[in-house]
Amino acid sequence: MSTTASFVPVPFLPRARPPRPAPGPLLADPATLPPRDPHRGPWPGAEVVSGGVTLHVRETPGPQDTPAVYVHGLSGSATNWTDLAALLATRAAGTAVDLPGFGLSRPLASRDYSPAGHADALLCFLAGRGRPVHLLGNSFGGAVALSVAARRPELVRTLTLVSPAMPDLRPDPRRVSDPRLLLSLLPVIGRRARAALAAADPRARAEQVVRLCFGDPGIASEHRLAEAAAEFAARERLAWAREAAERTGKAMVAGWLRGESLWSVASRVQAPTLVVWGERDRLVAPRLAHRTAAAVPRSRLLVLPGVGHVAQIEAPDPVARAVAGMWDAVDAGTWEEPG
Repeated sequence: MSTTASFVPVPFLPRARPPRPAPGPLLADPATLPPRDPHRGPWPGAEVVSGGVTLHVRETPGPQDTPAVYVHGLSGSATNWTDLAALLATRAAGTAVDLPGFGLSRPLASRDYSPAGHADALLCFLAGRGRPVHLLGNSFGGAVALSVAARRPELVRTLTLVSPAMPDLRPDPRRVSDPRLLLSLLPVIGRRARAALAAADPRARAEQVVRLCFGDPGIASEHRLAEAAAEFAARERLAWAREAAERTGKAMVAGWLRGESLWSVASRVQAPTLVVWGERDRLVAPRLAHRTAAAVPRSRLLVLPGVGHVAQIEAPDPVARAVAGMWDAVDAGTWEEPG
């Protein structure tokens, strides 16, 4: 019996390549966009039933070929898209939705405030309309839009993600401009923070949100602060408002803690995608911008210096140029990067 060990060749396995960085945006000529009116009020709103789901929406008139649908973030509403929808109205009619329990939308009968529940509601709403849309989402709304685009690609012509709420539990000192806003999202221990926020008057709450969400809070106009304060006051009169905000926030964080990941979802998106991030985002770390864009196969990335978490509110003009540039390039078949 031979004691010589036999040699079995092991195939060479090359090291996996890192994700390819996403190319930059394609910007539309600013002359093709209408001038922005800084004093414009919210677009008209109404309840709309589609796909068995009732949502309050704000409609922006415009060309109906491929309409745009705008999805707000946690504790936001359809009014978060007033300026951007106006700038894009010459290219597409717009529908800014209030997610169930937010803005003026009543909650679903199921009271399902999980990210999947919100995505189901939006998906049914879009499917009921029966045609593809340009889908835009900010923060939590970006995560919802990402899920919808991955699950039903035939409904989404293009996707725009403004600081989407990608999972991130690492501490970030920039998030502490008002710790109560962050603690309020946590189960159990956030109860006291939520109570403190609810006790603040509407104007103070509007200023707190601006300090956290804007890269430069000083540019927030008195007109928009007054609008936000009035909206906070109106929501205080809605029986379901606090429940919707608390349960949605806790469900989002609980999903992160359970290891539910949007990264695999992002890899399944087929639509041309624009990822927009502010370099001063205090809520979703800017370090996730390149990773997010790399995770979505057909994406481009716009990073805005000096801008925070709600770029569509703080810097609507460059965001509009990038979104319009994507729409134009997709229509012309020139979105894909050469080579």
